[in-house]
Amino acid sequence: MSMLQVFAEQYTKLPLLVDSSTCSGKTYVVTGANIGLGLETARHLVRCSASRVILAVRNIAAGEAAKADIERTTGHKNVVEVWHLDLSSFASVKAFASKAKKEIERIDGLIENAGIWMDSWTVAEGMETTMTVNAVNTMFLGVLLMPILIESAKNFGIKPRVVFLVSALGFQTGAQKELAKGGKTRILQGLNNPKQQNMSQRYALTKLVEMYAVRAFAAAYQLEQTNVIINMVAPGICSTGLARDTRAGFRAAQGVIRAVFARTAEEGSRTIMHAVVADESSHGKYLSGCKIKESWVQPWMTNAEGQRTQMQIWKELVALMEREKSGGASPSF
Repeated sequence: MSMLQVFAEQYTKLPLLVDSSTCSGKTYVVTGANIGLGLETARHLVRCSASRVILAVRNIAAGEAAKADIERTTGHKNVVEVWHLDLSSFASVKAFASKAKKEIERIDGLIENAGIWMDSWTVAEGMETTMTVNAVNTMFLGVLLMPILIESAKNFGIKPRVVFLVSALGFQTGAQKELAKGGKTRILQGLNNPKQQNMSQRYALTKLVEMYAVRAFAAAYQLEQTNVIINMVAPGICSTGLARDTRAGFRAAQGVIRAVFARTAEEGSRTIMHAVVADESSHGKYLSGCKIKESWVQPWMTNAEGQRTQMQIWKELVALMEREKSGGASPSF
């Protein structure tokens, strides 16, 4: 996979692989659903006759505005709910999962769309904030909700989906070099050094870490045992509010790129809807342009060293998540 391929795919006309009945009677959770790709994905789900769509958002007022907008444009009432979720907080993720276990009978799809792009170093839960949100707590939410997804599969005879939003930027040399700075053991700790990390590559790095984690997650929760399809999708360059937390100069540069190459948020959401309905062959796979694009995954991710890195990242994430689930002290970074 080259950046030329990524840019070329931007001009591919994307199909909308769902219709008005695709999601009939189904329940979905969409994180970061008050804006951009998450909002348009939720809108598609409602249009396709979902019975319940939960917008998991950090800002409740923004979530309520998104709900009103979806209801106005689709004409479907009493479908959308707004729940609070702050992926920079372990407590918020656990509270959301606890609420879900009490109040959601089934989940047909968990769409992990929420993410941030920052160009200055801040800390959340002892780690750089972008890593906490895009990788650590995104995976934590998936792990905590898996029991509901597995029970949904068993009780309703369905194959729920867990869809993670990733980025082709994670395949680039800059992200690979940043990951190498983490060393071979205690990688997350190694990546938590503000004097060593390059913030211009931070978003790409977190998406690389997330991709390794999703592949390990899918291997840990095998389809044959869970009947839950886990995949990841890169929506391409889209006009969204992703870089809103960066400085003005960076936003201006992003604006130029978006003006030339970007899809609309609705167009980008079509790639997510493809992942939502993709069959068993997509389990653990990388999707892009409404197709499985496993061939785009870089060889250095899948060779022996890449497998070792994947296992180490997952081992560290599992240890961190287990500590949080049990209420123990978080590791010191």
